[in-house]
Amino acid sequence: MLEQIKRQKNNNRGFYVKMKLFHHHHKHGRTQEKINSCCFFRFYKWLLWLSLTLYFFSSYLITNNKNTPSDNSNINIINNKLSSLSTTQVLSSSKSTIVASRALIELTDSDSHKPHNYNNNSEVLRDLKIYVYDLPPNYNADWLSNERCSNHLFASEVAIHRALLTSDVRTYDPYEADFFFVPVYVSCNFSTVNGFPAIGHARSLIYSAINAISSEYSFWNRSGGSDHVFVASHDFGSCFHTMENVAIADGVPSFLKNSIILQTFGVKNNHPCQDVENVVIPPFVSPESVRRTLEKAPANGRRDIFAFFRGKMEINPKNVSGRYYSKKVRTAIWRKFGNDPRFYLQRQRFAGYQSEIVRSVFCLCPLGWAPWSPRLVESVVLGCVPVVIADNIRLPFPEAVRWPEISLTVAEKDVGKLGRILEHVAATNISTIQKNLMDPTVRRALLFNTPIEQGDATWQVLSALVTKLDRSHRRSVASSQ
Repeated sequence: MLEQIKRQKNNNRGFYVKMKLFHHHHKHGRTQEKINSCCFFRFYKWLLWLSLTLYFFSSYLITNNKNTPSDNSNINIINNKLSSLSTTQVLSSSKSTIVASRALIELTDSDSHKPHNYNNNSEVLRDLKIYVYDLPPNYNADWLSNERCSNHLFASEVAIHRALLTSDVRTYDPYEADFFFVPVYVSCNFSTVNGFPAIGHARSLIYSAINAISSEYSFWNRSGGSDHVFVASHDFGSCFHTMENVAIADGVPSFLKNSIILQTFGVKNNHPCQDVENVVIPPFVSPESVRRTLEKAPANGRRDIFAFFRGKMEINPKNVSGRYYSKKVRTAIWRKFGNDPRFYLQRQRFAGYQSEIVRSVFCLCPLGWAPWSPRLVESVVLGCVPVVIADNIRLPFPEAVRWPEISLTVAEKDVGKLGRILEHVAATNISTIQKNLMDPTVRRALLFNTPIEQGDATWQVLSALVTKLDRSHRRSVASSQ
């Protein structure tokens, strides 16, 4: 008897249940039944508590996680090879740790889909008038004999010209114009050596165009060119040189100092190449190529590449005039993550690389010679989170594209910590960023269309010009009367 009681104290609850089932007719059955009944009741309460907890927890997840099917598919895109994300540690906020991203804090639903304000300018744009100079073909049309002229990354000079020619803002009466667009294609002189655009002729070609319009028309002379608009869609914009040290030394040509420059180059700090009235525009990415890519693989489809980059990555960067390509950032990425299975890094060119972007979660956008890159646009329009690695870069159209909500910014000095940074974001708020990327108004704002589409890149240029109407000679005369 004593031996049996000792066994009861040492055994688990499962034993007590068995006692009730198999020893119900023990001679001391009443005492034993009382003990077993008590234990069974405790077990039942524990089971009931666990069931209710799971029920309410599941209900909470269902009602608070309102992701669409496409969002859920994007959350689970990395499959088994990224199962380690569930154990990713959150970076602390101490001074010694990295400020990984402008988008690390989860946004509430009320903030994540506020409508853009580009429609606010619709009424004003109806009154905007732009005169497009009809220059001799040697300034523009002749260059189009090379098909690349209208399709490469500097082709916004062609796209904007074409869009304006068919736009409602175009006027054929220069006397009613607010602005004058000077269509000079300076980026279509491709080198026979490496195939890259050679812009050594840019200054002389633009200066020649100015001489042509100022000798035939009075509008340049009356304003000193302050209401005239040019495009400078290459590395360092209105400095017209591919190497920064030379661009800085040359500066903006004196004959353009008073004009408005639409340029891809922009930084937050003072820089000689933006020492002119300017609007930062995106590099050109063909809307047709984007459409073709998305027809084959939709932006909300499966993404099995964690971090992607394809482009020039020098293993041993050369010192050119005291400078290294990409400030050695791309080299650091290659050396650190070239053999990391999470990173898909390729140094060779591939014409169909947009098909790789649409499969990727994060797309690295490091600086080259200049801070900007066409990858910024391609990443956004193909639904890949752009990881901007270019200190102090000024991004295009911040009023229409809420960059902090759709991208990550990593300091150049922190590229060696990219793995931890991206893992942290993937484990915290990747679904929110991806949801913001799916906003069609964001994609539209970065693509140049012909004809203009409401909210597209040329539309954003016109919206920016509306804010500079104080430069309009016509309006200043009208307001003084």
